[in-house]
Order: sequence, then structure tokens, then C-alpha cells
Amino acid sequence: MTHGWTGQGRRTAQASGLVALALGACLLTALHLLPPTSEISPVRRTLSEYALGPGKWVFDVALLLVFVASVLAFAEVARRRLSLPATVLGVLWTASLLVLVTFTKTDWSVGPSIGGLIHRYTSVVAFLSLPAAILLLARPVFPTMPGWRWLARALSVFSLLWFGTILAAIGYMMSGGPAWWRFLPLGLVERMLVGSAVAALAVLIAGLIRARPVDAGAADGPMSSAQSESRTW
Repeated sequence: MTHGWTGQGRRTAQASGLVALALGACLLTALHLLPPTSEISPVRRTLSEYALGPGKWVFDVALLLVFVASVLAFAEVARRRLSLPATVLGVLWTASLLVLVTFTKTDWSVGPSIGGLIHRYTSVVAFLSLPAAILLLARPVFPTMPGWRWLARALSVFSLLWFGTILAAIGYMMSGGPAWWRFLPLGLVERMLVGSAVAALAVLIAGLIRARPVDAGAADGPMSSAQSESRTW
């Protein structure tokens, strides 16, 4: 493998991932704006609702584009050995995207299904694993860029806090309140949760593009202090 590929080639791969992520986000946005899927309430209905109608193929393509971006990003994280726990969480996140495409959410007009149950619990794994992974990666990816590091952290924490509102609503229901999915504007909460996590992923990919790749065994001379700090395995 040539040094040009390990350097510029890997930056190109990450840039391609960032483009794929942006295209996926644009497709999801289009589902909100164009009929017939624009008739779905973004406040009450979750994103997965789009997979129950004619917009399913757009929803699936959007998730697959995010999947491609995530694979490229976390493969680079693993290659640089930035954080083993973050790499494991990244694998969970990327695998969850494939599961969410394969198993659609429950169509309650038909009734509960095993596939819908798998979709629900996989969503929880996805919601938690991505922001948690980026929290772990903020320092090693941005060792000398505190502004970017805190942006990645803030978006990740923001995402987790939105997930916390779901837990709070469940707790309220268990104490005698209404059903949590009726009490909470679930569609809005999920969109804020997912939107901030995907934005954090975009920041992470931008950091991977900007940082100089460190290849195991590369004879490039002494490692800089920033590069040394980025190796946390």
C-alpha cells in the first residue's frame, strides 16, 4: 500500500463518507417536504413511519447512505486505534442501521409483529451507541482543537438528553401518568435526538479528514505530541 493512499486516499474516503451522510440527511428532509410523505406529522410520528408507505425506498436509501458514512468513519477510528470502546459502539451503531432497514417498525393498523419489536429495541441501541461513541472520540480526534471537541461533545450530550426525555416520560407513565408515547411529542423528540447525533457524526468525520492519519508501522519519523495523544488503545 502506498503512502499516498494511506494519507490522501483515506482523506478522500472520509470526504466521500461526509457527502454520503449529507445526501442521506437530504433524502430524510425531502420525506418531510414532499407529498405524500409530507402528510406524516413530524411531531407525533417517528421517522420509521416513512418506511410503512410509498416513501420506504427513500427512507431505506437514506439509512444506507448514513451506514456507508458510518462504516468509513469507524473503520478509520479502528485503524488509528483511537478508542476500543468507541469502535465497539460504532460497530453497534452501523449494524443497527442495517437492522432498521431490514425490519420495519410495527404497523399498528395490522397489529404487533416480531420484526417491529426488533426494530424498536434496535432503535434504542442506535440512539445510545452513536452519541456515546462520539463522546469517547472527541478528545483523540480533536486533541488540539478545543472548539471542535466541545462541539462534538455538546451535540452528543444534546442527543442523549433528548433520549432522557423518553425515559422520563416512561417513568411518568409508570407513576400513573398517560402512555408515554401519547404524553411525549415522540416524532419531534426522535428527530431532535437523531439530528443532533448525526450532526455530531458529521463533526467527527470532518475531524478525521482534517487530522493527519497515523499508520501503524509507518516510517515517517517521530510522532508528534498530538498524534501520540490520539492513540488511546
